[in-house]
Amino acid sequence: MLMLYYRLWDIHDVAVLFCFMLYMCHRAEAITIQSPQSSLTQSVQEDVFFSMNVTCNGTPTIQWTFMSSSVSRAIGIWQPGAFINITADYSSRVEAHDNGSMVLSDLQLQDTGYYVVTITDKTGDSNHAGFVLKVNEVLYEDLQYLSVSALALGCLAAILMLAIWLLDKAYTKIVAWRRRQEMPANDATELQPL
Repeated sequence: MLMLYYRLWDIHDVAVLFCFMLYMCHRAEAITIQSPQSSLTQSVQEDVFFSMNVTCNGTPTIQWTFMSSSVSRAIGIWQPGAFINITADYSSRVEAHDNGSMVLSDLQLQDTGYYVVTITDKTGDSNHAGFVLKVNEVLYEDLQYLSVSALALGCLAAILMLAIWLLDKAYTKIVAWRRRQEMPANDATELQPL
C-alpha cells in the first residue's frame, strides 16, 4: 500500500515532459540563420558577399530587402535555382547562391545601408536577419590623377630648364662670335718713336 503513494511519474510530470518534447521538436523545425559577418565594408565598384547558412524545414523562400535613411526597396525573392521578382535596379548586379547567400556587384555609394533577409519555410514560419553595408569612396583614383599630373608637370619643368640652358649657351656663343667680328683684323700694335 505504501508503494501507491510513491509513484515514479504522476500526470503533472508527464504533461511537463510532453510539453518540453513538443517544444524541442518545434525548435528542431524552426528556421535558423547563421552569418559569419553581419557588418561589411567595401569600396566603390567592388563586390560584396552576404554570406549566411539557413536551416529550416523544407525548401525556403528567401526575400532580400534594402533599407537606408532615404529609401526602402525590395531586391528580389529567391527560390531554389534563381531569383524571381527581382527589382530592375538589381537585375544585373545580384547573384544568388543555393544556401540563400547573395553577391551584390559593382557597388555604388548609394548601396550603403541595411540589408534584411526574410526566410519563409513551407509551413509559413519566417525568420529575419540583417546585414549592415558601408561603401567607401575610392581614393586611389584621385591619388593616381595627382601622381600623373605631378609627373607631367615635372617633365614639363625639366624640358623648360633644358631649353633655358641651351638658349643661354647659344647666347654666350653668339656674343663671343660678335666680339671676334668687331675686333680689327690686324692686331699688331705700332710702336711710336720717342
